Amino acid sequence: MKVSIRRFNRIDIPKKVEWINNPENNQFLHYDIPICVQKTEKWFDSHQGEDSRYDAIIEADGVPVGTIGLLSIDRKNSKAEYYIAMGETAYKGKGVAKEASRLILAYGFEKLDLNRIYLFTESENISAQKLFERVGFVREGVIRQDIISHGKYVDRIAYGFLREDWNR
Repeated sequence: MKVSIRRFNRIDIPKKVEWINNPENNQFLHYDIPICVQKTEKWFDSHQGEDSRYDAIIEADGVPVGTIGLLSIDRKNSKAEYYIAMGETAYKGKGVAKEASRLILAYGFEKLDLNRIYLFTESENISAQKLFERVGFVREGVIRQDIISHGKYVDRIAYGFLREDWNR
C-alpha cells in the first residue's frame, strides 16, 4: 500500500467532518462534537495563508483515510506540534499512520528545518502512544489533570522528537 500526504483542501471538509463525528474516531479528539461542514469551512477559510500550521490529508493508494499535520509552527524556536487522526477505520492497524507520521516528520525536519516536533496525548490513549513510540517520539513526562475531556480532568503525556534523533 502506498501512503502519501498532501495539503488539506476545501474539498476534504465533508470527509473530515464525517471522520471526526464518527464515535469510533473521536474518543480522544478535542472537538465540540458534532462538528458541521459550515463551521469547518469557516475554520478553513480563516486559516488560509497561515504559515503557523500545516494541515494534510493521509492517502493510502490514493484514498483519503485521515488527517495529519503540524500546529503552532514556531520558526523562532524551531518547533511545532504534531497531530494525527485516522478517519477510515478499515485502514487502522495497517501501518498507514506510521508511514504518514514518518512523512510529516520528514516535512518538519527537512523542509521546515525544525529542531523539535512535540505532541500531547491523553494517558488512556494507549494505541496512540504505541504509534508515537514506534515512530521515534520520546516520552518526556506527564502533565497531570491538564485538560477536561468528556467532563473530567485527564492527564496528558508529552512526547518529543528532536532533529538529532531524526538524523540518526
